[in-house]
Amino acid sequence: MSPEIIEVKYALDTFYFLVCGALVMWMAAGFTMLEAGLVRSKNTTEILTKNVALFAVSCIMYLLMGYTIMYGGSEGGILPDMWFGNGISNATAEEVLASGGETYYSGASDFFFQVVFVATAMSIVSGAVAERMKLWAFLVFAVVMTGVIYPMQGMWKWGGGFLDAAGFQDFAGSGVVHLCGAAAALAGVLLLGARKGKYTKDGHINAIPGANMPLAAIGMFILWMGWFGFNGGSELKVSDIGEANAVADVFVNTNAAACGGLIAALLLAHFMFGKADLTMAVNGALAGLVAITAEPLNWGGIGATLIGAVGGILVVFSVTTMDKLKIDDPVGAISVHGVVGIWGLLAVCLSGNEDATLMGQLTGIGVIFAWTFVASLIVWAILKATIGIRVGEQEEYEGVDASECGIEAYPEFASGK
Repeated sequence: MSPEIIEVKYALDTFYFLVCGALVMWMAAGFTMLEAGLVRSKNTTEILTKNVALFAVSCIMYLLMGYTIMYGGSEGGILPDMWFGNGISNATAEEVLASGGETYYSGASDFFFQVVFVATAMSIVSGAVAERMKLWAFLVFAVVMTGVIYPMQGMWKWGGGFLDAAGFQDFAGSGVVHLCGAAAALAGVLLLGARKGKYTKDGHINAIPGANMPLAAIGMFILWMGWFGFNGGSELKVSDIGEANAVADVFVNTNAAACGGLIAALLLAHFMFGKADLTMAVNGALAGLVAITAEPLNWGGIGATLIGAVGGILVVFSVTTMDKLKIDDPVGAISVHGVVGIWGLLAVCLSGNEDATLMGQLTGIGVIFAWTFVASLIVWAILKATIGIRVGEQEEYEGVDASECGIEAYPEFASGK
């Protein structure tokens, strides 16, 4: 391969990686809009503040230590070789040419792509604890989650740790990103408790509608678009015919799974509730996307649609089951990213991926959930015992916008003001 071709391939793959990273970064806007649409108007500013702040916290912590923990080396082990430092290094032109094209993107582009993934995992937590958690307690947890908890389990799979050696397959993060975020969210929700008025003493479940369904729908479409970078970028390169075809297949399958999840959830919700429930349709699309993320390549379009459809069905049953268990998740994040994340990991065994085994997938699921849930539970418990994690009852009644931020999202609609 001529030096000129190697240089062009390196430039193209680096650029592709960066563009995919930008698409995944745009998912932060999707989570922000989705969550802002599914909470009540009196809590909108606070959920917006959490999302913009968590993105900045995630990027700083991953730069300071997270990336080094995750990719600094482990040789099939449990602990990383290094704990601090950003670990970012770009190959020189001489090194790229000497590799014969095997070094196909810059180290900085890899960091940028990975850092937006950790922000995605933290965004999952934000929606599940909405409307009653203290802002600063949440952000302190974000420091630990993005600096240590997420990178550790990521290292076990993507950084060459023991899960990778055990044959656990997770192409773009149904487990490493989505199940991890859901497990952290579940730990927080269990210690936090339900919103006031959500469940009555006699077991009745009161629906608490979100304030802005157009915003929620727009957020879903932004996430859908960003997912093409999430899954497509995880192919890592696009500069030869085989990889270009693979990226195209990943895009097609990702889109098909989202469609399958949305339609399946919409139909099931209509059958169960007698109405076409938009929130279930939105979560159905996201469930389809989560389901296909573990293996978006080894499917045909119809197979991907069916995998997504199962995810859409699961999320409807999961959301209703969570309510019966009095696990209050305002946006359905634990169901979408946790329950369906598990389905996506198990579905890899049906994809024709020769490296996937049921035992390997179950090991990965168990390790990621156990580590993240227990570590998160400890951190949440420490925060609860020290600074507290829940706002006061009167503050919750008036809305956390007033107590936490001092700014209303929709001031012209506030009565008497």
